Amino acid sequence: MGSERRVQDVFLVGGLRSHLGLQNGIFKNVPPEKLGAALLRQLCIRCPAAREAQLILGGNAVGSGGNLTRLMALTAGFPVETPALTLDMQCASALGALSLAWGKIASGQLDVVLCGGVESSSLQPRRVYQPWDSRYTPEGYMTAQFSPDTHSPRAMLEGAERTAQVYGVPREELDIWAVRSHRKAAQAAEDGRLEPWVVSLFGSTRDESIRPRMNGKLARRMPTLFTREETAALLTPEERNLAGDCTPTLTAANACLTQDGAAFLVLASGRKLAAWRRDGKPVRPLARILHGTEAGVDPRFSPLGALTVGEKILEETGLPVEAIDDFEYNEAFGVISALFARQYPTCTDRYLPLGGALAYGHPYGCSGAVLVLHALASLEGQEGKRALCAIAGAGGTGAGVLLETL
Repeated sequence: MGSERRVQDVFLVGGLRSHLGLQNGIFKNVPPEKLGAALLRQLCIRCPAAREAQLILGGNAVGSGGNLTRLMALTAGFPVETPALTLDMQCASALGALSLAWGKIASGQLDVVLCGGVESSSLQPRRVYQPWDSRYTPEGYMTAQFSPDTHSPRAMLEGAERTAQVYGVPREELDIWAVRSHRKAAQAAEDGRLEPWVVSLFGSTRDESIRPRMNGKLARRMPTLFTREETAALLTPEERNLAGDCTPTLTAANACLTQDGAAFLVLASGRKLAAWRRDGKPVRPLARILHGTEAGVDPRFSPLGALTVGEKILEETGLPVEAIDDFEYNEAFGVISALFARQYPTCTDRYLPLGGALAYGHPYGCSGAVLVLHALASLEGQEGKRALCAIAGAGGTGAGVLLETL
């Protein structure tokens, strides 16, 4: 190319999310591109630097297909010259987008990138294979195939139940995390901790799935999502020996609900920040993105993706676990939190201090960006504090980032 690019520091200079609506809740009639576009307009008002984006990277898992992020950007009024790319890493899509944006800026290719995602579980379309395809059924399907060994639409739930069985995590241990998550999320809502990072769209007033009255008694009343026979059928003979009597563990309390929502972040290079300062523009960096990466695990145990990518970030950065001040792991299932606590028992007080997805829910394509915003809220006003954000994706993937507040 003629001249070498030097590594650029990457800064987070803005971010915003919608309220998180229940499936068929407040956003049930809002197409994802319109929800995301409304959020991007508000983000540009609150952080005018967003208008200078050279690329928009958006995650989406269950939309109508095509380049949804491009449609969203045009709907939001971004110039036709601004390219946009949609990523489908399922639940890990938004953190995958952030990791890619970090690489684009750190390598010197770009200076301003918007990254995040949008999801509408309410408007998830039904699809139909061609009649000559061996997978054809008249009723069609809604959930894509994530692994060669199964077409099950419940693959993620099955992976969580299988993980709990093989690792010996009983329902009682999972329910503890569900109760904790709702309690902490309700307290955060009461304290207004997240207000600077959340915007009302289409009349929304709150995150719809937080249940302040969730307690152990209520969690115990929830029916399991699998029968004992179904649970046993998920396991190989060797795994059944490990699991014992195959008592089901998953319930609607310790497995997250699906949501509609949008969340986007504004990333900028150090050289762009310097240029803005010279021009007298008041752009204040909020955090430095220190690292981003992805990981793969056995799809049959997909929740392990969050734990594995967290370990990978610590290994690649050489940081001890004690150097992390906030762990934002996407709590799609209680088994993720239970295994985190077993792995890092001294770190649970720094784990999801504002609650996790068991309370807020999980709008697949944008959940990773939600984690980053919750990290900022958790560490607000604390200079030099590090947060590790990690998420598992369907098909046995994980994506994660490490950031440091400024």
